[in-house]
Amino acid sequence: MVDLTIRGAGILGLMTAWRAIARGATVQVIDPLGPGGGASGGVVGALAPHTPDGWNPKKQMQLESLLQHRTLWPEIEETSGLSSGYAPTGRLQPLLDDRAVELAKGRAEAAIETWGAAATWSVTDTPGAFAPPSTTGLWVKDTLSAHIHPRRACQSLAKAIERRGGQITKEGADAGINILATGTAGLSDLNAAFGKTVGVAVKGQAALLDFDASGQPQVFADGLHIIPHLDGTTAVGSTTEREFDAPDQTDQLLDEVLQRAAVLLPALADASVLERWAGLRPRAKSRAPVIGAWPDRPGTFVANGGFKIGFGMAPVIADLILDLALDGVDRIPETFRLDANL
Repeated sequence: MVDLTIRGAGILGLMTAWRAIARGATVQVIDPLGPGGGASGGVVGALAPHTPDGWNPKKQMQLESLLQHRTLWPEIEETSGLSSGYAPTGRLQPLLDDRAVELAKGRAEAAIETWGAAATWSVTDTPGAFAPPSTTGLWVKDTLSAHIHPRRACQSLAKAIERRGGQITKEGADAGINILATGTAGLSDLNAAFGKTVGVAVKGQAALLDFDASGQPQVFADGLHIIPHLDGTTAVGSTTEREFDAPDQTDQLLDEVLQRAAVLLPALADASVLERWAGLRPRAKSRAPVIGAWPDRPGTFVANGGFKIGFGMAPVIADLILDLALDGVDRIPETFRLDANL
């Protein structure tokens, strides 16, 4: 017997298991695809904050979560013996006109108040070697951003869970409290159960290149994330496709992404493509995570809707759902609540 059954071995399910074990719970994780078999097994892994102005509860929780990563992943790696690819190397964004420069300087002031001494958001004219062009000669550099290798992170986290007594299997029966962290399939189940759109699947395409810029900040420009992984590869992505025919296949849209990346960073133009990846990410109608008890199913809870911020928000999401499921304490903000989406 176990205290907690988690359906879904993506980042939300695995992180919830890790945090539950730390609370003393016995845990099993069940997923027919195995750890990182869905959207969490991608190649990009940008852990990037929203802007530090216009502060709200969602941004506060994101800040808390991103700061937790700094000690979280080293502990996971020490337990598992496997690298997650986590690197708190910051992020560069080019400023393309005077208006963008003005906004960035205002946000630098806001970061002093909202981020405090934990991180900075600054305007710089010395971005370093791994930087996209900027028509103003200026870039934003923030030190709150980090990156991770999603697939490696899921493998590292899964091994750490097992070494601390958790079970991870491809099939099994529910026991104890049940938490559903089942991504796009879970959103489809919610849609069907309540006769409305709680969330949808959004396709993303990305690529992994044989180009070593490890240790450099990630780049966000022209809508692209360019991630210099610690293993000597560089990831580029991704598309955002709400209509698609083949959810797990790449096509000319990824070719266009690679062409845009080569314009931003010409050194990438001759890099070999090691992998082309496509998958479906769970986007809630609210664009925020969906967390809470499943109505009319006692002992069943939902943690879903990570979409593009799932890795970054995973520690906080895990704590929120465990507070509710294990302790009966409801700290879920209004914008994250499952019942607010029904």
